[in-house]
Amino acid sequence: MQAPLAERLRPQNIDEYIGQTHLVGKGSVLRGMIESGHVASFILWGPPGVGKTTLAKIIAKTTEAPFYTLSAVHSGVKEVREVLDRCKTDARSMFSKGRPILFIDEIHRFNKSQQDSLLGAVESGLVTLIGATTENPSFEVIRPLLSRTQVYVLRPLEEPELNQLLERALTVDPVLSTRTVEVESTKALFRFAGGDARKLLNILDLLEQSSPTGDTIVINDRLVTDRLQKNPMAYDKDGEMHYDIISAFIKSVRGSDPDAAIYWLARMIAGGEDPEFIARRLVILASEDIGLANPNALLLANATFDTIHKIGWPEGRIPLAECTIYLATSPKSNSAYMSIDSALQYVESTGNLPVPLHLRNAPTKLMKELDYGKNYMYAHNYPGNFVKQQFLPDEASTATFWHPCSNQSEDKLKSIQEARWDKKY
Repeated sequence: MQAPLAERLRPQNIDEYIGQTHLVGKGSVLRGMIESGHVASFILWGPPGVGKTTLAKIIAKTTEAPFYTLSAVHSGVKEVREVLDRCKTDARSMFSKGRPILFIDEIHRFNKSQQDSLLGAVESGLVTLIGATTENPSFEVIRPLLSRTQVYVLRPLEEPELNQLLERALTVDPVLSTRTVEVESTKALFRFAGGDARKLLNILDLLEQSSPTGDTIVINDRLVTDRLQKNPMAYDKDGEMHYDIISAFIKSVRGSDPDAAIYWLARMIAGGEDPEFIARRLVILASEDIGLANPNALLLANATFDTIHKIGWPEGRIPLAECTIYLATSPKSNSAYMSIDSALQYVESTGNLPVPLHLRNAPTKLMKELDYGKNYMYAHNYPGNFVKQQFLPDEASTATFWHPCSNQSEDKLKSIQEARWDKKY
């Protein structure tokens, strides 16, 4: 079976490595380490697909050091200790040419005890630790481990580097180099890649595989967009399709179409979307688009978020589906959303209007003498726990911001408020 293009084209040495010139260019810190053969422990922080794993492998290969790799997703303290034991054996071996390198992918997923288990080996110099993370190490890596490592930031590839990668794929890859390829435009290709080398190569792989052998592979904006939209698994949780699909999901829930909402939810799940991202959108939807028409929607959405945080995938798909259907079939209202935006615009245009004296607190004698709190009427002292009085600043006394939508819940609230305020609402 043919390996993916991203694997076939993986750089084997520092000169084939594209991007991150601030770290691996002539005279840079990591190139200096590689050329000297003295590599200190460090953490690579950057978005997916910018070469963190590749760089670690190049360093190990160039320095001829024993190379061990662990995934923080699948490894625990036991696996860490087993690897460190093998590193001790390597360190004592007369055939070892360098200090063993331990590469830990997604190191931010290690818990405190797992990270603690690395400290002794790093501090004693038993291993050179290279960690890779997409999250800020300051928040995700324990301080004692951070103090023993340097953090290097990797950046998304820019257009000239993506062009360089494209050219290399078309000329060096044993598959693509044998095909006729016409590059008409690259705007969509680079936009969907989003600075991620692996995404760009995966898109090229898709274009090659969807073009019959012998046909010319055409790369242009229309074809790239068409191929990605027809391939559900091409969903990219960091790129444009991510925003298109979440937009379709939100609009389907808002439009009360549970079938469409579930379809777009499935697209996100199949594409590897972060479940908490979806849950957050459901909480926002419950507030923005359902609101007072069904206040229970927010309670369910918040419970869904808590549940997802506890169980994750794959079971998390079930509460997400339950909440999605509930929100899609619920009555809709954006009156709360519109009211706060209206009030914020009013505040911006009128500034800091003074609080009426009767609403002010009067904790001191001087404040009482200045009529702070004078004539304020305590609502619970009146029938129905309500008494009509002014609560807005004088200049805004007639302003209205909440305009109830037409639904069973708000119709009831509206009638109550009209009885209180003489049809103000």
